[in-house]
Amino acid sequence: MKSKKTILVVLLLLVVSFGFGQEKTRKQLIKERKIEKVRQTTILIDSKEFVFVGKKAFPLGYGNIDLTTNPNYIEFKPDFIRSEMPFFGRGYSGIGYGGYSGLKFEGKPSEFTIVKGKKSYEIKATIKGEQDVFTIFMSVFFEGSATLTISSNNRSTISYNGEIFKIEKKGDK
Repeated sequence: MKSKKTILVVLLLLVVSFGFGQEKTRKQLIKERKIEKVRQTTILIDSKEFVFVGKKAFPLGYGNIDLTTNPNYIEFKPDFIRSEMPFFGRGYSGIGYGGYSGLKFEGKPSEFTIVKGKKSYEIKATIKGEQDVFTIFMSVFFEGSATLTISSNNRSTISYNGEIFKIEKKGDK
């Protein structure tokens, strides 16, 4: 009987010690994932080639809009930017009613700068579209989340929250 109690106490101590050991492992895994995400973000920013995918839109004067079911992106390269972002807001001039479906433009940016700040990378780009000039401001936080603001001459300003990712080449998946 005494040996059964001893075995039970030893097993109980082992179970408790394994539980505490796993807690440190979880914390370590979270820390390692964070370090890896920061490393991947730094590589993307240094390459100057990445894609922003929005999760929420914040039109000026309206509530936020969920974009998870609405395909959208802005592809950034030093010599080429392509936007397929939805637009919710007010158009001022040069836009026909019902004929324009979003912030769709592409071309070589006249300005493309990246500056590392204390908490994020600050990106500024200016690009001329067919009917408008777009100014893009983006803050990319070290773990990959980003806030994007697009302003133009003919539309109200709109902001997006999302993340940056590596540009998938055809054949990559």
